[in-house]
Amino acid sequence: MNSKNLLVTKGLKAFVADFEILHGIDLAVGEREVVALIGPSGCGKSTFLRCLNRLHEETEGAHVEGSVVLEGIELYDRKSDPVALRRRIGMVFQKPNPFPSMSVFDNVAAGIVLQGVKNKSVLQEAVERSLRQAALWDEVKDYLDRPGTSLSGGQQQRLCIARALTVKPPVLLMDEPTSALDPISTAKIEELVAHLKEQMTIVVVTHNMQQASRISDRTAFFLYGNVVEYGATREVFTTPKNRKTEEYITGRFG
Repeated sequence: MNSKNLLVTKGLKAFVADFEILHGIDLAVGEREVVALIGPSGCGKSTFLRCLNRLHEETEGAHVEGSVVLEGIELYDRKSDPVALRRRIGMVFQKPNPFPSMSVFDNVAAGIVLQGVKNKSVLQEAVERSLRQAALWDEVKDYLDRPGTSLSGGQQQRLCIARALTVKPPVLLMDEPTSALDPISTAKIEELVAHLKEQMTIVVVTHNMQQASRISDRTAFFLYGNVVEYGATREVFTTPKNRKTEEYITGRFG
């Protein structure tokens, strides 16, 4: 586990209208580590994730207070460009969402095409690299012109991961990326996370306790919009410091 912090939140509060969802979250995520966010439904995990790349503020009536710093840069500074930010903090959602009118190739290339890349060989190289990173190249290399939506659910999720990777983000956010997938596809995504953390930081929301214990270096337990406990995953799961953490992990509530 790398000790250098890449992404830090301080006093992070999230609102929709006057309702406060997050109550001042202080959390530091290190370089090239996987952090799992666990907790019962409605406790603020996904909201916290969406605050990290400024997606939360896209909700009508939503706003954020506090600080999110990536590599020393305050993301909520007025001069910060949310679109440019999202190229540095990629996101994969619970339900695979390939662009329906685009081929496999164009889905993966979309991010760098938006950056103005037009050279065909550069695009081809980037698409192949990202599909290989997402462990999908061998399965789709002969079908790059087919619609992205023609792939299986697990393949579509890896396609969305490849799409996020094309712009080489230092951080990848994953919101329950395997909850809609079968066990075989889930195992492939977990293997992929283990491989990707050699190159980037990953923050993943999961309701699967076994998955959190398998894939993450550190775990944060969210409850009622607060972080109740945050530490090394092995310690959180075997010797939690907070009684609520133990009750949740052992299935006594949530």
